[in-house]
Amino acid sequence: MLGQGRHTALALVSLLLLSLREATPIEVPQDPKIQQDLKQPPTIVKQSVKDYIVDPRDNIIIECEAKGNPVPTFSWRRNGKFFNIGKDPRVTMRKRSGTLEIGFRSGGRPEDYEGEYQCFATNDFGVALSNKILLRVSKAPLWPKEVLEPVVVTEGSPLVLTCNPPPGLPPPFTFWMSSAMNPISQDKRVSTGLNGDLYFSNVVAQDAHTDYSCNARFLFTHTIQQKNPFTLKVLTKEPYNETSYNATDPYGGRKVSESTPTFLSPSGSESSKIVQRDEQLLLECIAAGLPTPTVKWFKKGGDLPGNKVKFQNFNKTLKIISVSEEDAGEYVCMANSHLGSIRHSIFVQVKAAPYWLDKPTDLVLAPDENGRLVCRANGNPKPNIQWLINGQPIDTSPANPSRQVLGDTILFRSVQMGSSAVYQCNASNQHGYLLSNAFVSVLDMPPRMLGPKNQLIKVIENNRTFLDCPFFGSPLPELRWFKNGQGSGLDGGQYRVYINGTLEIKRARTEDEGTYTCVANSILGSAENQVRLEVKAQTRIVRFPEHQSAIRGSTARFNCKVKSDPSLPVTVTWTKDDKALYLGWRLRKDDESLTIPNVNEGDEGTYTCTVKSEIDQDSASARLTVLEEASLNPSLSSALPPDRPDPPIDLDLSDPAARSVRLTWIPGNDHRSVITEFLVQFEEDRWEPGRWQNLSTYPGDLNSVILQLAPFVNYQFRVIAINSVGQSQPSRPSPRYKTSGAAPDVIPRGLRGWGSKKDNMEITWEPLLDLERNGPNLQYNVWWRRKDVGEEWSNVTTEGSKHIIHNTETYVPYEIKVQARNEFGQGPESNVVIGYSGEDKPTDAPTDFRVSKVDSTKANIHWKSVDPNSVQGEFKEYKLYYWRESSIVPGLMVSKENKTKGIYSTTSEPSGILSDLVPYSKYKMFIVVANRHFEGPPSNTVEFSTKEGVPDAPRFFRINRRSFDTIYLEWDKPLEPNGILTGYQLKYQTVNGSRVGRQQLETFLPNMTDFTLRLPDRSTRFKFLLSALTQVGAGEVFAEESPHFTNEGNNTERTVRVTQQPPIRVADLIAGAAYRLRVYSHEFNSISSNYFNFKTQAAYIDQVDIATQGWFIGLMCAIALIILILLIVCFIKRSRGGKYPGGCCVTGFAKYLVRDKKDLPLDSVDHKDQDGSFDYHSDEDNKPLQGSQTSLDGNVKESDDSLVDYGEGGDGQFNEDGSFIGQYTVKKDKDETEGNESSEATSPVNAIYSLA
Repeated sequence: MLGQGRHTALALVSLLLLSLREATPIEVPQDPKIQQDLKQPPTIVKQSVKDYIVDPRDNIIIECEAKGNPVPTFSWRRNGKFFNIGKDPRVTMRKRSGTLEIGFRSGGRPEDYEGEYQCFATNDFGVALSNKILLRVSKAPLWPKEVLEPVVVTEGSPLVLTCNPPPGLPPPFTFWMSSAMNPISQDKRVSTGLNGDLYFSNVVAQDAHTDYSCNARFLFTHTIQQKNPFTLKVLTKEPYNETSYNATDPYGGRKVSESTPTFLSPSGSESSKIVQRDEQLLLECIAAGLPTPTVKWFKKGGDLPGNKVKFQNFNKTLKIISVSEEDAGEYVCMANSHLGSIRHSIFVQVKAAPYWLDKPTDLVLAPDENGRLVCRANGNPKPNIQWLINGQPIDTSPANPSRQVLGDTILFRSVQMGSSAVYQCNASNQHGYLLSNAFVSVLDMPPRMLGPKNQLIKVIENNRTFLDCPFFGSPLPELRWFKNGQGSGLDGGQYRVYINGTLEIKRARTEDEGTYTCVANSILGSAENQVRLEVKAQTRIVRFPEHQSAIRGSTARFNCKVKSDPSLPVTVTWTKDDKALYLGWRLRKDDESLTIPNVNEGDEGTYTCTVKSEIDQDSASARLTVLEEASLNPSLSSALPPDRPDPPIDLDLSDPAARSVRLTWIPGNDHRSVITEFLVQFEEDRWEPGRWQNLSTYPGDLNSVILQLAPFVNYQFRVIAINSVGQSQPSRPSPRYKTSGAAPDVIPRGLRGWGSKKDNMEITWEPLLDLERNGPNLQYNVWWRRKDVGEEWSNVTTEGSKHIIHNTETYVPYEIKVQARNEFGQGPESNVVIGYSGEDKPTDAPTDFRVSKVDSTKANIHWKSVDPNSVQGEFKEYKLYYWRESSIVPGLMVSKENKTKGIYSTTSEPSGILSDLVPYSKYKMFIVVANRHFEGPPSNTVEFSTKEGVPDAPRFFRINRRSFDTIYLEWDKPLEPNGILTGYQLKYQTVNGSRVGRQQLETFLPNMTDFTLRLPDRSTRFKFLLSALTQVGAGEVFAEESPHFTNEGNNTERTVRVTQQPPIRVADLIAGAAYRLRVYSHEFNSISSNYFNFKTQAAYIDQVDIATQGWFIGLMCAIALIILILLIVCFIKRSRGGKYPGGCCVTGFAKYLVRDKKDLPLDSVDHKDQDGSFDYHSDEDNKPLQGSQTSLDGNVKESDDSLVDYGEGGDGQFNEDGSFIGQYTVKKDKDETEGNESSEATSPVNAIYSLA
C-alpha cells in the first residue's frame, strides 16, 4: 500500500506540472512608458563576490544595487544579525543604493570588519536578498627568521630544497632566484614543484652555489618576500674541471654511479586528489634518478581528453582546465630510463559545488493565470533545495491557497492581485551554495500601444511590407488589423499577422494603399493605432551609361535617365572608381547625363550613376577608356574598348601530396581590363566524367596555388580568368592527378528511425556524396538497441542508405547510430539518435466530454484524458470535430461543414476554448485522441446552442443618387443575423472635407430595406453608418458615403460582376448623366474592350421650370420697367402736342413697343408734321393711358403732367424750333429744389433723356 501511495503521489505531481506547461508568463517590454508605470518587486542587479578579499590599505566597499518600483530601501545583516549602520561613524551607505563604504581616515582596523554580510532590498511588493558576502582582509606575513645550514650532497644524488612560504591571503606565488635576482635555470633535471620546493633529479657539480633563494610574491600588496638563501655543496669522487662540462655529458667524463628512477613527489605507489568541478586539475610527478628519467602520463580505462590537457614543467605536471565529472578516474604517471621504470597512480575525485540546471526567472502573470517557478541544481553531492519568500523560509509564511510547493517547483494557480512577492531558491551542499531571487508579479494593465502614432510608411510596389504595431497589456490582449476602418480582421491570403502585432503584406500593390488600424482588445479595454501606407513606383534607371572609349581632348558623355514615382524626390550622384566625383568647372551634370569635355588620362576609370529616393535606389556603371590622339599615334586610333581576357595557358602540377597539389599557370592577355580573379575548375573520371565543377577562386595577382583535394579522385583541372567585362574561355586541361584513398572523414547525415508499420522501424540516413567516399566499396555500419533496457547493441553492414528492423513492439524507443566504411578503414561514428518503431491506432476514446460557459461565439470544453499507453504512438493532440447543425433563426439555411481544431494538453482533465462560433446556432461535436499517423475512437457526441449575438453587417448597402435633391438608400438583411432581427439603425451626418455635421439617427423595422433622403442642397454629401439590430445590440457597421452627382464632375468608377451571357442590363444609373462603359476580364485585367460613351435620358423631375429661375424673373422686371418709362414719355409728348427735335426715335421706339407689347389703341391715321415729327391724337386726352401703372390703392393714377407747369406764369416759352427743352430743364431744376410731388413727371423723363 505504501508503494502504491508513493506511485500515486508521483503521478499527481507529474500531472500538476503538465497542467501548467501551457501557462506562458508575460514578457514586459523595455518601453520607458511601461517601465515607468509598472509596479514591480525589487531585483538585485549588482553585488560583491561571495569570497571578498580586500586590501587593508584601501577603504572597504561592499556593493549592493537593486531596482524596483517603488524604489527599494536597503538594510544589512552581519554574521546573521541586523547591522545598524547609523551607530558606526566609519560606515556610510550611498544614496539610492545599498552599497556600504567603510573608511579608516579617523582610525580603526579593517580586520575589525571581517565577517559575513548580506544585503536586503525592500519595497511594497517584496524583499530581495544578496549572496552572503564573506569579507576578509588580505594578509602578507613575513618569512620567519631561520638559520639555514649548508646543504651537502653527493654528485649524482637527488635533492629537494624546501620553500615553505608563509601562509597569506590569498596564498602567494613562489619562485626561485639567486641573490643577484637571476632566475634559477630549470630543465628536465631541475624544476620547481607545485608546493614551491626546488627539485633536483640528480645533482651535478655545477649546482654548487651559495644563493638558492625562494621568493614569495603576494598579489594584493604587490610585495615580494625573500627567504634566507641556501648554500649547496656538491661532493665529487673525482676532481671537477669546469672546461670539460657540456650539456650532453654534465659529469665531464667522470665516473658517477647511475641509479634507477624513484619519485620525489608524490611518495608511494598511489595517492588521491579531490578537485572541484570547473576548476583546474594539477597532477605532479617528479622523478629522481641518473640518468634523468622521462615522465609520461596515462589515464586508466580511457584516453586523456586531448582538447583539455596541457603538459607543463617539462612533462612533470599534467593540467586539465575546467574539470568535469568525466575527468574523474585513475591517472598514471610513469618515469623511465634505460635502467627501468616506475609508476604512480593518482585517483582523482571530482566534487561539485551546486551549479544551475534550471535557474528560476522572474514571473509576470495576469490575474487568474497559472504559472510556476522551477529551481533545479546539480552538484556532488546532490544539493539540497530550500525555498524562501521575501527572505523568510516559505514553511513559516502564511498559507496561500494559490501556491503549492513541490520540491524544486512552486506552482501558482489563479493568482490574484496583491500576491506579488520575491522568492529565493537556495541550493547548497558541503562545497558551496547558490542563491537566486525570482519575483512573482501579478500585473493588471489595460492594452497600450507602444509604437509611434499615425505613422506614415512608404514602400516600393511589389515588395514585401511589414507594418509594426507593438502593444502590451495584462492579460495579453488580442490584436486585429483593419483597413480603412472597414471589414473584418486582416489575416490570410495577402496578409499575415505575427504574434508580436506586425502585419505582413506579402506583395504591396497600389490597391493596398490606405489607412491600416491595429486594435488590441482585452477584458480591461482596448487601444488602437493607425499606420498609413503609401505604395510607390520603383526608382530605376531606364537609360544606362555604356562603356566607351574617347580620344584625349574629345568629349565623353554618359547617360543616366531615371524613372521614379512622381511623389518621391530623387537625387542623382556620380562616382568614379567608387569615390565621390568632384565636378569642378570642367565636368557638367544634368538630370539625364554626365558630360566630360576635354578628356585626359586622369578621366579614365569606372563611372557609376546612383539614383536615390527616400526608400530605394538604383545604380549603373560604365568604364571610360582614354585613347591617344590619332595624329600622334595612328596605330592606336582603332583601339577597342575593354574585352574579356584570353584563357590562361601552360597549366602545370607540382608538389604532390596525399590531399593537395600545386597548380601553376601563365595568365593570358587581359585586353585592357585588369584580371580580378581566377576560377579553378576540376573534372573527375570516376563518378561524373565530363562534368566540370568549380573548385575554388583566387585573386587575380596569383598564378600558383595549392589545391585542397579529396582522397581517391582522379582529377584534371582548368582555369578561367575574370575581369570587369566577364570570363575568359576555359584553359586547356591540366594533366590528370590521382589522390590516394583513405577511410571516410564524414559522418552520414540525416540519421533517423521511424516506423512505416506498427511492428517495424526503418533506419535511414543520407548517403555520402561521391567526393566523400574516399575509397572503393563504400558501406555503412548500423547499430541499434532498445533504449533504457540495458540490452547489447545489434548491428548490420549494408551498402544502401536504409535498414528495416522487423517484429518490433508498437512505438518503443531505440538508440541508433551509423558509421561509413570503405576498403581503407572506418570513418567516425555518429552521435546516438533516438528513433521510434511504428505507431498504431489509439485504442481509447476521451471520456466525460462536456461543455460549459457557452456564450454567443465561444464555448469552454472539458474531457478526461486517455491512458498515455493507449495512444500507441507519439501523442500529437486531441482533435475536436464540430459542425453547425442548424440556426435557431427560423428559416435560415446553414452549412453543416465539418470543422476541426487541435488541442495539445497532457493533463488528466484537459480543457480548451472553442471560438469563432456563429451566434444563435445549434452545434454538435465530439473529440478523439491522435498520434502522428492515426486517430482513436470518438468520444460521446455533445450538443449545445450558442447565445444570441449582434448581427453581421448588411449583405449590401447601395446609395443611388437619382436626382439633384434626393438619395435612394437600399440594403439587404445580413447573411448571418446571429439572432432575431429587431430592425436597422442608420446614422448619418453631413461631410465637407474634414468637417462633419451633427449625427442624425433613423431606425427601421426589420422588413424595411430602403430609405429615401431629400437633400437640402445638391452639393451636400453625407456619410452613412448602417447596422442591423438584435436584442443584444447593434451589429457590424456598413459605412458608405453618398456619391457626387454626375454633373459635378466627380468621376466615380463602379464595377459590376457579370456571370451570364449578354445582353446585360445595367441598373441604378442617374438620369441625365454621362457615362463611359467597358467590359474586361476579371481574371486578366489586361483583356478589355474599348470604352463606349453614352448619356441617360433626363427625367421629368430634372427639367427646369424657367419661370422659377432668378435670372428670368430679373429680366422680365427690367423689361416691364423700360416699357413703363416709355409709356410715360409717350403720354407726355401726346399731351403736349409740340415738336420734339430728336424725339422721333424715342417716340417711334415707344410706339413700336406699345403696339408690339401692349397693343394700345391708336388713331387710324398718324399725322406727320412738316418738320418730320409725329403727333399721336386721342379722343380722350384726360383718360389714363391703357397699360399704365396704378397706384398702391389700386386706382388708376392720372398724370397731372402739363406743359403749362414748365412755363413762366402759365405761358410756356419755346425755342426757335418750337421745342421747350430749355424751359423744361429750368423747371425741372426748380422742382428738384422746391420738391415736386409728381415723381412720374420728373424722374422717369430724366432717365429716358439720359439714355437718349
